[in-house]
Amino acid sequence: MVDLYDLGWNPHWDSAFAPFLAEKLFPGRVALEDKNAYIVVAATGETQARVAGRLLHGTSPDRFPKVGDWVALSHKPTDSRAVIQAVLPRRTSFARKIPGREAAPQILATNIDVAFIVQALDETFNPRRLERFLVMAHEGGAQAVVVLNKADLCDEREQRLAETRAAAGSAPILLVSGRTRLGIGELRRYLAPGRSCVFVGTSGAGKSTLINRLHGQAIQPTLEVREQDGKGRHSTTWRELILLPGGGLVIDTPGMREFHLWVAEGGLDEAFPDVAALAVQCHFRACSHTGEKRCAVQAALADGSLPAQRFASFQKLRQELDNLAKERREHTYQMRRRHAGALRRLIAEGPDE
Repeated sequence: MVDLYDLGWNPHWDSAFAPFLAEKLFPGRVALEDKNAYIVVAATGETQARVAGRLLHGTSPDRFPKVGDWVALSHKPTDSRAVIQAVLPRRTSFARKIPGREAAPQILATNIDVAFIVQALDETFNPRRLERFLVMAHEGGAQAVVVLNKADLCDEREQRLAETRAAAGSAPILLVSGRTRLGIGELRRYLAPGRSCVFVGTSGAGKSTLINRLHGQAIQPTLEVREQDGKGRHSTTWRELILLPGGGLVIDTPGMREFHLWVAEGGLDEAFPDVAALAVQCHFRACSHTGEKRCAVQAALADGSLPAQRFASFQKLRQELDNLAKERREHTYQMRRRHAGALRRLIAEGPDE
């Protein structure tokens, strides 16, 4: 038997699940997703699960069950698998735009309390990439925590730490080493029974190693980083929810070679609180911070209080989000046109005799 509260269940989920009680469904949390196959943990333990047909055919892909989701399940004695009948509304999530040209989200984890954004202090260290992860962590609603791993291998620790502070905004920064266990105690402070976190970052950043340290056993596979370029290989190929012996849950995600932003309304300002604070002081409310008079951002750039590279990164990410918003509007417009055309054809053809 499993105590659902150890998995993150609380009064909020009691209320969310209430409509399904009359249907004699039972709750569970998605622990592993591999294409259309799932492992779900319910009060009776782990069970394999599949998605009900009506969800497969009537739901957008980003609404399919994801690791971390609470779901409503049914089970027949003649079926070895449970059936996911519904996904409870998500409290938080972490997403990116799917790789490629399509304007659609890829949900990496849901219902998380903390997003550990892992950067290795080696040749792959990149403050600009860190900013991208922070935008989506803030937008998803989880607390963002920057984790600088492999601190024992870095000879420029103070310089890298200063660069991270300039990019992290208000997010806490932890200096850790999965190899020497430096800072593992600081990581544990963010974990507690029923509290969920996700580890995200590029391949080779050391996410799986840190999870092994938190668990106390080598439960996640790890691979060596290539010495010639510092790049890692994917040791984790799926997303998985792991219950830690000391309480708390972690979700390991595959390393990402690219991380495209998805829709962000407030996440950009939360990731760049310095720019956001200056923007409200501009004379014009819709100031673009490029050539308007009495622009507080341009004034800060001129006196050096706002680094030019920091502002350039903000502008680049804002332009990326603006372009994505235009793509989505165009996609919605084209879909509506197609639906309207199909409806007109049906009306013109008249009812079947």
